[in-house]
Amino acid sequence: MSKLLIKQLIEDKVTQSGLYDTGIEGVQLFKITAPIDCAPVVYEPSLTAIVYGGKEAILNGEKHTFSTSKYTCCTMSMPVEAGIPDASETNPLLGVYISLNSRMMTDLAIEFESVAGSLKPSSAESAISGIASAHWSVDFEDALYRLLLLTDRPTDIAMLATNRLREVYYAVLKGEAGGAVRQSFGVGNGIVRAIEYLASHVNESITIDDMANKVGMSRAVFHRKFKQATNMSPIQFVKSMRLNNAAKRIAEGTNVSVAAMDVGYISSSQFSRDFKRMYGLSPKQWEKENKAKVASMLQ
Repeated sequence: MSKLLIKQLIEDKVTQSGLYDTGIEGVQLFKITAPIDCAPVVYEPSLTAIVYGGKEAILNGEKHTFSTSKYTCCTMSMPVEAGIPDASETNPLLGVYISLNSRMMTDLAIEFESVAGSLKPSSAESAISGIASAHWSVDFEDALYRLLLLTDRPTDIAMLATNRLREVYYAVLKGEAGGAVRQSFGVGNGIVRAIEYLASHVNESITIDDMANKVGMSRAVFHRKFKQATNMSPIQFVKSMRLNNAAKRIAEGTNVSVAAMDVGYISSSQFSRDFKRMYGLSPKQWEKENKAKVASMLQ
């Protein structure tokens, strides 16, 4: 029942295609009414709950579908290709996007583990997953609806938003995606800390040894756990993150050379070679074919 009420709330609030700021920090409603082809983006730690329509993301060749049957958690910064192939005026994509507050989720995950005891993850949850999905539970529906009832009510938001957001996070921790989220934000989340550091310093020269030392692991253990978490080696991850950021900036109008330097490339010829190997087009060809497309991509 709450999912239908959430859909009605979104339809009432979002009258045009795009994102709608609820007034709650990190919480947005969205409505997309035109198809968007897959394009490179960088997903940040977030929760996406779709109530109508669907979208897709491709991570290292593996396709993930976001639909109304499950909500989806991205537990770490991830370079992906994402699109909304079937959106239209009569079949819009409707949903909620919540940028995860890492400190709040970490505190809650550690508290949850302390109260609930040491929960042994199932075999499906034994490795950290950058993208985890879960069926809507009654607790999740109710918590999300209660949070969204605060939309556009500044006094209520100031008084109640933090506690209601914690209720949503708690419902996620208890749900099917809880194991992956607890591994990412709970005790011993060194790989996720390393990934977040890499994501925020993608334009710098950082070695695997630097990252392994930072989280107290040997190079071999760090490399293995990193690949479990992302399905990519650290070097592949950094390259994908750099190129996705550059592709997005170029499509938004940034000069190709500036975009290359902004993501840490010194050699323009090396950037062009890596870019064409990744996307099948030169940066200039990409600029002509994709300008403004990525700017409209829901992330």
